[in-house]
Amino acid sequence: MQTEERLVSDIKRGDRKAMRTLYDQYSGHVMAIAMRYVPNRDDALDIVQDTFVKVLTSFGGFEYRGTGSLKAWISRIASNMALDFLRRRNMISISDTIPDMADTPSPDIGGISDKVLFELIGQLPTGYRVVLNMFVFEQMSHKEIAAKLGIKECTSASQYFHAKKLLGKMIEQYNKRQ
Repeated sequence: MQTEERLVSDIKRGDRKAMRTLYDQYSGHVMAIAMRYVPNRDDALDIVQDTFVKVLTSFGGFEYRGTGSLKAWISRIASNMALDFLRRRNMISISDTIPDMADTPSPDIGGISDKVLFELIGQLPTGYRVVLNMFVFEQMSHKEIAAKLGIKECTSASQYFHAKKLLGKMIEQYNKRQ
């Protein structure tokens, strides 16, 4: 595996082999990000393609800042491309009025594989799924999420709370079937 710094240098020089290496090294990671936001595989593949087009056309503005900075930059572009995809298709619907749900204890996720957990997350309503992903995986604050989605901070927190509750119920049902 080529070092990030060398890879960046080679791509900035226009090395096509380095561009292919970049895709080979990071496409799986970008696909995982896309699938967290858009559970349809064909749509996720479109997001992967759009992400790498954006990455390669924006590469001149990328400044290498040490190990991990390239992956972080690509990850941020991938999540932005996924959000743009959802916006273009009017798939993000977030409401300030959400029905109350009774408090339930956290479900046991010990017996659930990552694959199943991500499938369950993919079944969440889009608004819940988007906020959950941004809060948990992108490690954004509710203030940052609210700014990015054009919603209130309390709406972001509410969406996250209800996403956790619904996901907990889904996990509980999955565990009962096993």
